[in-house]
Formats: sequence, structure tokens, C-alpha cells
Amino acid sequence: MSTLIKNATIFDNSSQYHLQKKDILIIDGQIHKIAETIKTEDHFKVIELDNLHVSCGWFDSSVSLGEPGYEERENLENGLLVAAKSGFTKVAVNPNTNPIVDSKSDVEYLKSKSFNTATSLYPIGALTQQSKGIELAELYDMQKSGAIAFGDYNLPIENDNLMKVALLYAQNFDGLVLSFPKNNKIAGVGIANEGINSTKLGLKGIPALAEHIQIVRDLFLLEYTGGKLHIPTITTTKSVEIIKEAKKKGLQVTCSVAVHHLALTDDELHGFDSRFKTNPPLRSEKDRKALIKGVKSGIIDCITSDHNPIDIENKKVEFSQAEDGVIGLESAFGILNNLLELEEFIPLLTNKPKTVFGLVDNVIEEGNKADITLFNPKIESKFTQEHILSTSNNSPFINKKTKGEVYGVFANNQLILK
Repeated sequence: MSTLIKNATIFDNSSQYHLQKKDILIIDGQIHKIAETIKTEDHFKVIELDNLHVSCGWFDSSVSLGEPGYEERENLENGLLVAAKSGFTKVAVNPNTNPIVDSKSDVEYLKSKSFNTATSLYPIGALTQQSKGIELAELYDMQKSGAIAFGDYNLPIENDNLMKVALLYAQNFDGLVLSFPKNNKIAGVGIANEGINSTKLGLKGIPALAEHIQIVRDLFLLEYTGGKLHIPTITTTKSVEIIKEAKKKGLQVTCSVAVHHLALTDDELHGFDSRFKTNPPLRSEKDRKALIKGVKSGIIDCITSDHNPIDIENKKVEFSQAEDGVIGLESAFGILNNLLELEEFIPLLTNKPKTVFGLVDNVIEEGNKADITLFNPKIESKFTQEHILSTSNNSPFINKKTKGEVYGVFANNQLILK
């Protein structure tokens, strides 16, 4: 298979061709030639698109795909196709399925079901058996089978000693431990950010303190044990400050932020629309701005869609009864590009998160494997129902302004375009 990408601006600050407009010839999945002009031959598949930009393929560090057990929400085949059409060539898939992904065989099932897809699937194994927070799962066996990290999705580890043991044990095979930043005893039965809006609306609040206490505990444990810790989807000003100080100490801690926490605040809750019910909850404008600053300063390592499809029966109900979660793959680029400059967020979708999770970032150079996202950064539009490709429809970005358009990906010797 030979594919010729014409007149593409290369956005890859690790490449000698960064910000240069080039033709890229891909033969059998490998970048064969990069030049000002490459002569078209009859057997080439030629790609010419308006204001075409290419970068290394994007990686999403938190995606839920339903299968097995929740196929009515999303299945692997469609979910990975959605990821590809949204620009993601690699996704880390959460273990929140039925059964929970907590064993070698579960990881192997996911890997086998995603074989030969353009978007590569990397399982996150549950940290504890059935994500119950009582006993550690088969961490080493899961890593040998392809798991890239271990965490109980959106569930905190309440047992301090269990987290300590996890951090110690994972060092034996250079494992990455994820710890969801929430103290359940402080959060209680809260369903929204504790603040002015929750008070006005009569919604039980989740204090920012619940996040801070959990992060501080985990960092104390990390300082004691050593090892590697990743804190997913932080949401507050103080969390950014705490992690900044921990990094200054030399602790191996990384963190991510979800797109919806960069773009939205708890002001959205005034319509009691369950599409805005998330875990962690949407916070204040002050917190949102601090997260943006954390991205720009490099304290935050990854940006994730935190894509979590929820079927209509569990989402379009009374706010207090609705399940947490949003879909975000399809809207991620357009929303981020409306908030940040390309040079500020593309590295947090490419080389930085791949380094955190131990993956290879294929630089756009001759001789390298072609793992490329194709996009146009200039088009301004509005995200509508028609843009949703997922099986579920729980997007908080309906009718929100976006900037840019994803054309698709070339990865695993497959071209996927919208």
C-alpha cells in the first residue's frame, strides 16, 4: 500500500521538518520519503485536503468503551473507529467493564478484540480485584499481557496501606499506578462542586478538599515508597500547586486533566442537565483558569477526553440519579484548539503522555513507522448532534464553539478518514 500525503504542514517539534510544508510518501506503513514535492504515480493513494496539518498520532490516556458487559453504551469496534476519526491513534482503555479487567485473560481479550485496528488499544488493568479496593489484582501478569498501567477507574483507594503496597510492588516491574483523586469520606454523597452554585441549586456538594486530601496522602506514600504515580483528571487550583511542589521534590508523579474541566465550569449546572454531571465534578472558573495555566506551564502532563459513554436510560434522568460521565473523543480537538495554541496542547496529546505511559512516539521522519493524525486547525464551527459518532450521546459540548477539524489518521498501515 502506497499513500501520498500532499502539501501537509508538519507539526512535530521533535522532527527536523517541524512547521514545514511537505509531501509525505508512506509505503507499507512506513514513511518512505519526505520532500517539497513527490511525483504522483498511478498506484498511489493521494491525500489532498484543505489547509492540511499532520502531527504524530494522538494518545488519549482515559477512554471507556463499554465492551464487555456494556455494549449498549459502546463497543470496541465502533469505539476504536470513533477514536480514529477523532484523531487518536492510541487509546488507554479503562477497566470499568463487566467483568472488570483485573486479570491476564481480561487484558488478552481486549488486545485480541482490537487486533488489526487503526487505533491501537492499550488496556489499563484494575489496581484491585474487581475494583473493590480490598486486594491487589494480578498486576504483573496483566503487564506481561499488555496492560500499561493500573487503576480503579473513578474509584479511590481508601486503604492507605493497600496503596503503599501497590506502589512498592509495582516497582518490581516498573509498573505505573493510577490513583483517583477523591476522598470518599469528605465527598460523601455529593454530586456537584461545593460552592455558590451547589448552594443556589440545592445540590449536595463535593468539596475541593476531598481531592486535595487524597492527592496529599498519595504523595506522602510515594515519597516513602518510591515508584511511579499518575493522578488522573485533577480539577482544582490547589491540586496543581500540590503537584508542582511534589515535582520540585523529584517525586515521579504525573497528572492529567480532562478536556471538559478545561472548558466548562459548574455554571453549566443551572439547567440541571445531566450531560454536565461528571466525576470529578465541574469546578469554578478560578479552578478552570488554574488548570489552563497548569497545562501551559508544564505541570499537567496529559490532556484526556475522559470519554465515558453512558446510555440514555442512565443519563437522561433526574440529575441526582444520573450516572457520571461524558463522551469527549469527537469534540476534544475542536474544544482544545479553541482554548489553547497548538504548541501548548499537541505535546500533551503526543510525546508527553506517551512518555508517562511508556509508549513510543513515532517522530515524523523518513524510515519511521507512520503514526500520523491529519487535521485542519483553522475552521471555526459549532459542535452539534451530527458530530457525535459514538453509540451514546452524552456530550456536554452540544452547541459549543469549536475551532479546527480532524480529518482522520494514518496508523497501523491503515488510512481512516471521516
